[in-house]
Amino acid sequence: MKIAIANDHAATELKFVIMDYLKELGHEVVNFGTDDNESCHYPEYGEKVGRAVVAGEADCGVLICGTGVGISIAANKVAGVRAAVCSDTATARLVKEHNNANIIAFGARIVGTELAKDIVKAYLDARFLGGRHQMRIDMLHEIEKRNV
Repeated sequence: MKIAIANDHAATELKFVIMDYLKELGHEVVNFGTDDNESCHYPEYGEKVGRAVVAGEADCGVLICGTGVGISIAANKVAGVRAAVCSDTATARLVKEHNNANIIAFGARIVGTELAKDIVKAYLDARFLGGRHQMRIDMLHEIEKRNV
């Protein structure tokens, strides 16, 4: 699987850990984030991953900032993105199963390294359940169409 990843300055160290972990799991990783700790703007990075995922340049995305919230909001501004902040493995699994989230986000200031790995693994191991959940995804697409 090809996974887009990005971060802001608050999450550079954790991003590198997660990149290595994803590669260990056999995934190709495309880095759209900053590689240093200089203050930067998370919306730029959330948008880059959102656009890459929607364009099919990546199968899914992982976003990391201080809390995961700001960078996920930025990604969700891209039509077709369903980015969800996950601070635990149950949420990571459910956002895939029920919402078919194509991007997950978490906060480097919120979750530790091992939990971040577990969140990523739970998300990647989960499968969209379809059925009634697909109707809801279709409803989300209709909302996007009305806002163009």
